[in-house]
Amino acid sequence: MSTYFFGLDVGTQGARVVLVDEKGELLASDSRKFQLGDKFREEQSPLLWWNDCKEMLSKLIQELPDNIDKKDILAISVTSTSGTVIPLDNQNQPLHSAIMYSDPRSAEQGKRIKAIAERNVPHGYTGFNASSGISKMLWYIETYPEKVQDIAQWIHASDFLVGKLCGNYQVTDYTNVLKSAYDLEKLEWPTFVTEEIGLKGEWLQEVVPSGTVVGSLLPALAEEWGIPEIKVVVGMTDGCATQMASGAVKPGTWNSTIGTTLVIKGVTKNNVVDPLGRLYSHRHPEGYWMPGGASNTGADWISLQFAEGLEELNQEASHLIPTNELAWPLLQEGERYPIMASHAKGFAPDNISREKLFAANLEGVAFIEKLAYDIIEELSGEKIDAVYSAGGGSNSDVWLKIRASVLNVPIYKCKEASGAFGAAIMAASNTFYQTLTEASEHMTAIEKMVDPDPQLHASYQVQYKDFKNKLKDLNYL
Repeated sequence: MSTYFFGLDVGTQGARVVLVDEKGELLASDSRKFQLGDKFREEQSPLLWWNDCKEMLSKLIQELPDNIDKKDILAISVTSTSGTVIPLDNQNQPLHSAIMYSDPRSAEQGKRIKAIAERNVPHGYTGFNASSGISKMLWYIETYPEKVQDIAQWIHASDFLVGKLCGNYQVTDYTNVLKSAYDLEKLEWPTFVTEEIGLKGEWLQEVVPSGTVVGSLLPALAEEWGIPEIKVVVGMTDGCATQMASGAVKPGTWNSTIGTTLVIKGVTKNNVVDPLGRLYSHRHPEGYWMPGGASNTGADWISLQFAEGLEELNQEASHLIPTNELAWPLLQEGERYPIMASHAKGFAPDNISREKLFAANLEGVAFIEKLAYDIIEELSGEKIDAVYSAGGGSNSDVWLKIRASVLNVPIYKCKEASGAFGAAIMAASNTFYQTLTEASEHMTAIEKMVDPDPQLHASYQVQYKDFKNKLKDLNYL
């Protein structure tokens, strides 16, 4: 007898669903790319997400093999982007498109909110900026004052999918509310959110630990899909979900996920506070803390600029490293972690081959990752001994070698480390298992370990120093 769990991941450009058993065995999956307009980094239709996800779930369930008894499906959870928010009316319908985490239009509101937070929470999280959900909420009510009277609630991206699955839009989790100004130390909405920022208390959701069951699948969906009214588990942010999938769930473990963006997460016993706001700490459902940050640098440049002949490019890169070139493949203006520079722009050397530029870009992302871990070690006083890796970037052997040699620690590639898989672990954490740690121990596995290359590390120490000096010369660091 097996028990099964769905994990649903709604990302920036598409969605993925997986079905896994209690041992973490991947049994079925599907993915879909959204049909998005040119402004997809600013706004997206949450109804488009739901329609695509509903069709994808329906198709996957319909095509399940006969040896999987649908009656043994127990739960589903959702992960999505951090800082993406949606205003709902009193019928739980979106009043506006989802305002994406990558939308820069709320930069001015972010500065004001940061100043308010610094006055009220001198030793807590105050790193609010344009990527914060609370900044986007304030931007919306100031930009569309005529719509304010129609707002019934503000929710986050994963909350919308949870609501569509079970009808409960009123609850969110620890990870989604960090950038919406919830106090994770006191576990309450601080008074400055309503009294100084100007949001209404009734707009704010109830907040529960990640992994909490918040409802059951709507009867109409259960009947349509031919499955039980399975438990619906509160959603969480994509970076945290991928951290769960990597196995980095206990104190001392760290995870780097390279997808559209680079997300770094770890687990510590105590809260890690960064006075500059580059690093922030989520609350672990078991009471620990999960410090980390999300960079605008990631692997999006690969799909947009190097998608053709990717396998050959990786092979060529293995012969070209170290390149001794300085490149930073930041596609949008502005960086948020490990440096905060709204004016930052990527850079690349002139007059080099496509293959060498590809390799230099791989190194550049590794240097950004190294800089992030340097900051973590400085603030936490803890040593980074190993990194668990996930995301599309972990599929490149040469990139794993580069990163291990730059960081000078072993990198563990997880067998099935994706946001969707992490959501499935969350679905199991309090329905089949007793805790997240127990679920992770039973459901995650390591596929390979990549050790640093001593000779390559020596070269990268010099190249990394030059990289940091260039960031300083450009006034980014």
